Amino acid sequence: MVATALQAPSDNLDPATFSRFAEFIYDYSGIKMPLNKITMLEGRLRRRLRATGLTNFDEYCTYLFGEGADSELVHFIDVVTTNKTDFFREPKHFEVLQHRVLPDLVSQGHRDIRAWSSACSTGAEPYTMAMLLEEAVTRREIDNYTILATDLSSDVLQQARRGVYEAQFLAPVPKDLAARYLMLPVAKDRTERRIIPKLRRRIGFGRLNLMDNAYAVGDAMHMIFCRNVLIYFDKKTQYGVLRRLCDCLVPGGYLFIGHSESVAGMDLPVRQIANTVFVKV
Repeated sequence: MVATALQAPSDNLDPATFSRFAEFIYDYSGIKMPLNKITMLEGRLRRRLRATGLTNFDEYCTYLFGEGADSELVHFIDVVTTNKTDFFREPKHFEVLQHRVLPDLVSQGHRDIRAWSSACSTGAEPYTMAMLLEEAVTRREIDNYTILATDLSSDVLQQARRGVYEAQFLAPVPKDLAARYLMLPVAKDRTERRIIPKLRRRIGFGRLNLMDNAYAVGDAMHMIFCRNVLIYFDKKTQYGVLRRLCDCLVPGGYLFIGHSESVAGMDLPVRQIANTVFVKV
């Protein structure tokens, strides 16, 4: 469908149509969308109305669940998901990774580390992990590592693969790590920097829905980061996701969740070793 040059959406998102969208979002992604988010969703979906050439939300709803089901679904999910991320976000986690998790994994005999950033957004988390794991290789604390980075949004995965970020966004990266792992722009008037190829090659990016019944991630992981995504799920969904994540860990592997998240009251095969850091038992 092609929009005419001056065409614009002509109505607002009504509660009934919003409820249909919200139910689908929950079933597909586990994300709760209460009625007080109607204005937010309306604003985001107006971009899709313009892109598809449709003039109101009823038409868009019919298109999304009809002839556009295959082509529009990815765009719809990209629009509704939230992708907040930073380099070295919740820095205590990365201190635990360096000073407790890696030494323990090595003591267990693991020197080829497999890590997973399960809600990687635009890539700040897996690239932060890669910097620290590359440092461990340089110090000969470990021999090798690979990182899997997944997200529900194809848009953010495309950005993450490029590994290009504005200098302001990279401010949390320590200066010594920035000097080793961030490329300077060729043009002096450019402010963005790119992750060096060596680190980009260490990370495999792919689309994955945490609502899937099982996660096709290959061999079991030594550490999994699933931070600040569980807060968008209800307790039942959180439990299901965490159980499946635990299934993807080696015995003695580590799970990191966000500082505002909790596993309280959940029957999981883990033991807490630091604030929102758990080891599989």
